[in-house]
Amino acid sequence: MIRILLLSAASYLLLVLLCALLQRRLLYFPSHHPENYGLAEWRQGGEVIGYGRQVPSPQAVWLFLHGNAGQASDRGYILRSFSDLDSVYILEYPGYGSRPGSPTMESINAAALQAYEQLRARFPGTPVGVAAESIGCGPAAILASAAPPPDKIVLILPFDTLAKVAAGHYPFLPVRLFLRDNWDNVAALKKYQGELELIAASGDTIIPIARARALAASKPSARFNTIEGDHNDWADGGKVRIRYQRPDGGGGSGRPKGRE
Repeated sequence: MIRILLLSAASYLLLVLLCALLQRRLLYFPSHHPENYGLAEWRQGGEVIGYGRQVPSPQAVWLFLHGNAGQASDRGYILRSFSDLDSVYILEYPGYGSRPGSPTMESINAAALQAYEQLRARFPGTPVGVAAESIGCGPAAILASAAPPPDKIVLILPFDTLAKVAAGHYPFLPVRLFLRDNWDNVAALKKYQGELELIAASGDTIIPIARARALAASKPSARFNTIEGDHNDWADGGKVRIRYQRPDGGGGSGRPKGRE
């Protein structure tokens, strides 16, 4: 019996070690195809750092941070959620698409800040908002402390902390002890005074709605909405409309079509 217990303990420790060593392979799923599906390249210093849609004299400019799978050029479908009068820039993460580097919390946060600062410098006097989906909500929340902060932040399929999401999927592992890329959106958004909109999916099997509710509870000033569907359904059928409403009443406005 002791031998069986020791063998079981050793096997469990080996599993924990393997998961700790391979955690970023379990978290990030980049693709690297060359197609951009009609999106314009977004360059900085000669390097492609993303893709998007540029319009002359935009009413608002949006930085969009995508999820953990695919690449920026896959996300052309998100443009349906934005006003045709707004420019949208979809950031490519390090190690995704043709962008060199490796995806980590530090590298993605740094890329997001660099991109945000570029847009601020390029569009002085124009509102700059940040929108994100899924894991992209982590670096988007980090930008809440940028100077100046985003005029509006929209988090789609958000979470409170990534460790709690991971622990829900792997309850048999001590995820909180070894997770290196643990975005804490509660802490990141704590001092943000701008407009914050949180949009959760009622049937989300990747980031349960409970995680979005926990984030909303930590930020009572946020507008919290739910939409129908699973994790990858949010951009279907106009479920989500991302708009910036100027304080003077100009610009677009709108809420997602949902509940709460």
